[in-house]
Amino acid sequence: MRSFRQDVVECAEFIKRRIPDRPDIGFLTGTGLSETLTDLEEIQQFDYRDLPNFPRATVASHKGRLVFGRIGDKKILVFQGRFHLYEGYSPEEVTFPVRLLQELKTGILILSNAAGGINLNFTPGDIMVIKDHINLTGKNPLTGPEEEAWGIRFPDMTRVYDPELGKLAAESAVEQGMTLRQGVYAGLQGPSLETPAETRYLKVIGGDAVGFSTIMEAIAGVQAGMRILGISLITNINDPDAPDQTTLEAVVATAAKASAGMNGLLSRFIHKIEI
Repeated sequence: MRSFRQDVVECAEFIKRRIPDRPDIGFLTGTGLSETLTDLEEIQQFDYRDLPNFPRATVASHKGRLVFGRIGDKKILVFQGRFHLYEGYSPEEVTFPVRLLQELKTGILILSNAAGGINLNFTPGDIMVIKDHINLTGKNPLTGPEEEAWGIRFPDMTRVYDPELGKLAAESAVEQGMTLRQGVYAGLQGPSLETPAETRYLKVIGGDAVGFSTIMEAIAGVQAGMRILGISLITNINDPDAPDQTTLEAVVATAAKASAGMNGLLSRFIHKIEI
């Protein structure tokens, strides 16, 4: 019986034969953010359906395309669309892009997402650097048989998100004239949105934003020894005392409006990174 790692390795070999260089940076885009990195000089692209063993993106606004390109002298592999537990994917399958990057020897991982704001000081369109997260999915991608080639069994999670990368992002925001938030991301399984009582709970335990992605990939990235930058685009504010309904369409629309600012921030940030 084939192992999950064998599936990933086969996909990695497929990509290695078709791109000219090893990627320095991997970037996973969130809902409505598939085309965020417009400054990318595109070299090669693949539909997910054409990649061996690769999952399929099923959520609207996730394009399902892998793009290899450059910003300055940095080589970047952009995953335009990700996978979620609520789609029925296993934690292992959700982390396929991260394991693929690991097999490609990529050392820096950027995770973006669209998130609801719990911190009432935030406003829709704000960008938040994730300083820590709370895993409330009840899942973990490291559960199951140990894969020694991918890292230690019990990775330390006290510094998931790289402080130096966070500092570079903050410097980039200042140079762009942007206000960059920082906060704790609470990850749920979804797909139903939070009740007012659940939002109160998330606030009490320290959450500043909430979403349905990022946690599985971050855990796998830590085990892989990657330096991680996590960024949440705040698409709506969850005030439990004045709840306001939202829709996927509204989330995507807010993401589209913030896309130019996100592109400017990430492009400047990528230029600053020392590989």
